Amino acid sequence: MKKLSFLILAMAATLALQAQWVDAPATNTFIANCGNDDGEIYLSTCPATGDTYVQWEGSSTNGWSPTLQRLNFEGVPQWGADGIHIEAYEFSSYSEGVAMVSTADGGVVSCFADYEGYTYAVKINPDGTFAWGEEGLRLFDGQGFSRTEIAAGEEGGCWALGSDYERLFLQFVADDGTMGPTVTISSNSGMKCMFGQLTISKDNNVFVTYEQVGNGFYAEKSVHVVGYTTDGAQIAPDELLMSTQTFQTTYIHHAIADGAGGGYVYIWHPGIDEAFNVYVFHFDEVGNSTISDVNGIPVHSTDPSNFYLSANATVDPSSHDLIIAFEQTDAATQSQSRVYLNRITTTGEKVWGEGIVATDYLGDTYSDVKVDAFEDGSGFSLVYTQTGSNPYFTTIEAMGFDMDGNPLWTRSLCTNAYRRTMCDNSTGFNLGQNIVAWINATNGGLYGQNFGTDGTMGPIEIPEPCLAPTNFEGSYVYNSEDQTFGALLTWDAPETQPLWYNLFISLPDGNTIHASIDPTETEYYHELNVSATITYRLTATYEHCESDYALTPDGEDYVSINVTGIEENLDDEIVTIMKIFNANGQSLQVKDLNELNTGLYILQGLTKDGRLTSRKVVVK
Repeated sequence: MKKLSFLILAMAATLALQAQWVDAPATNTFIANCGNDDGEIYLSTCPATGDTYVQWEGSSTNGWSPTLQRLNFEGVPQWGADGIHIEAYEFSSYSEGVAMVSTADGGVVSCFADYEGYTYAVKINPDGTFAWGEEGLRLFDGQGFSRTEIAAGEEGGCWALGSDYERLFLQFVADDGTMGPTVTISSNSGMKCMFGQLTISKDNNVFVTYEQVGNGFYAEKSVHVVGYTTDGAQIAPDELLMSTQTFQTTYIHHAIADGAGGGYVYIWHPGIDEAFNVYVFHFDEVGNSTISDVNGIPVHSTDPSNFYLSANATVDPSSHDLIIAFEQTDAATQSQSRVYLNRITTTGEKVWGEGIVATDYLGDTYSDVKVDAFEDGSGFSLVYTQTGSNPYFTTIEAMGFDMDGNPLWTRSLCTNAYRRTMCDNSTGFNLGQNIVAWINATNGGLYGQNFGTDGTMGPIEIPEPCLAPTNFEGSYVYNSEDQTFGALLTWDAPETQPLWYNLFISLPDGNTIHASIDPTETEYYHELNVSATITYRLTATYEHCESDYALTPDGEDYVSINVTGIEENLDDEIVTIMKIFNANGQSLQVKDLNELNTGLYILQGLTKDGRLTSRKVVVK
C-alpha cells in the first residue's frame, strides 16, 4: 500500500496566508498545483460548514488518478499545496469514471473504479484522515468496473451506483462504513441498463433514473425511474419516463432532485423530427411520472434550422420548478451560439414559453453552461464560458436573474487569456456563495472563483444561520384556566433568536392555517373542538430566511394530535384530585391547582362517576 505524503505545517500555514477568495478576475484564487492536461474537475460543498471539496484527475505514477483539496469558506486550501492524492490503487491511463460528494458530517467521499475493474469508495475527514481506511471500501460485492455515480445521504452516509455496461449496481454506505445490500437493476427484454443517475428522496431513500439501451452507436433508448430504501427494498414500481427513441447512445440523460422528494430528468437528442432539442420529464415522491407526454416537454419548439442542446438545470427551492439553461446553435454550420433559459413546472408547463435569451449571438460561442438557484428562492445565477476567434482567449462570465427571468447583474469571473479546462459542475449556492473552478493549461494551476447572490466576488460574509427549533413535541391536554381541551405544543428555541415562529396547522378538511408566534415563546396552546387528527409543523423566520421544519426527538418534522371525542373527554373530567405530578413525573405535595406555577402537570383523580383517571393539564 502506498503512503500519502503531506507538506510540513509551516508550508501549509504560509499557503493559508496567501490563498483566499479574491475579487480579481485577471488572477483569481489559486487552489493547487496540477498537470496542464489534468481535468474532470468536480466540486461539492458541505451545506452545514460551507467547506468545499475539489477533485480532479491527472496522470501520475499510479495512472489517471484523482486528487482532492479542501477549501474553507474563505477559499483557503486546507490540505497543503497540492491536496491529497489517492495512491492506494492503480488506475488506467484513461478515466474509468469517478465521482465525489461532500457528506452531511463534513467529510468527502471519492468513488472510482481501479485498473482491475473494482469499484471503491474512500471517505476523507475534514482533517485529512481516512474515515474508512486509506483503501476505503470495495462496493457492489466486487461487481461494477464502470462509471460511478454518488449522492450524499443523511448523517454522513452516501449512495453509490455502478455499472458493468449491462446492469446497474446500487448500494448504500452508512457514515461508519457499514454497507447495505447490493441491488442489481437489469432488464428482462435483453436491453442494457446504463447511464444511471441518483436523486435523494425523503427518509434517505433514493431514486435511480436509468436508460434501457439497445445495441449499436445508433440505438433504441428509453428512460426509467425506480426507488429504493437503504436496506435495498424497492419503494415503487419501475416507471417509464421517456418512451423509446432512436439516436446516438452518447447523448444521455441528467437528473436532479426537485426538493420535494421527486425529481426532474432532462435529455437532448435528435430522435424526434430529426432535430436536436432538450426534453424534460418529472416524477413525484413515489416515482410516478407527472408529465403525461412520454416524449417529454421540449424546452423550445422543434426547429429544424436550429439545435437546442447542452442543457444544465437547477430547481427553485420555493416553487420546485425547474430552471433550465440550454444552448442554441444553427443546424447548418453550428457556428452561431445563444444561451436560452426556461422555467418548467412539475406538470410540464413552460412558464417562459419559448424561453428567454440570456446571451445573444455576438460572434462568440458559449459553452460550459451552469445554472444555480439562490437558497432563498429569490433568483438564480448563470455561468458560462465565452470564446471568440482565438480559442486561447476564453472568459468566464456570470449573470444573476430573479425568478421572473429578469437580469439582476452581470460579472466577469475570469478575464485572463489562456486555455481553460472547466469544472464539470459548480457547487451551487451554500451560505450565500457559489464556486466554479478550472485548470490553467499554460501553467498547470488549479484556480477557482467564488461569487454571491448579488455578484460579489472575494470575501463574502456568512449569513446568519437559519436554525430551526428543536425537540418539537405536542400532547392533548385540558386547560384549567378556560376549561377547554386542546393541543399543547412545545419546543426548544434555536441558538439564534428568530424574528418569529411560524406554526402551520393542517386541518381535517385539507386546509392549512398559519399562526405567527412571538420569538420569546417556546410553547403554544391550540384549542380543539372537533374529533379529528390535526398535524402541526413549526419553522423559525429570520431576516433573510425561513428555517426547515422543526424536528421531534424521533426525527419527524411534524406533530400529530389525535382527538377521539370531545364529549368523551368531558366525561373523564377529574372532580377529585388524588395526586399531582410535574412534567418529569415527580409527585408534588399539593392537591390544589391554584398552588401550582405555570406549566404542564399530570393529574390523577376521580371522575364524577367515581372512575380513577389521569389527565395532562396546562396551568397558567
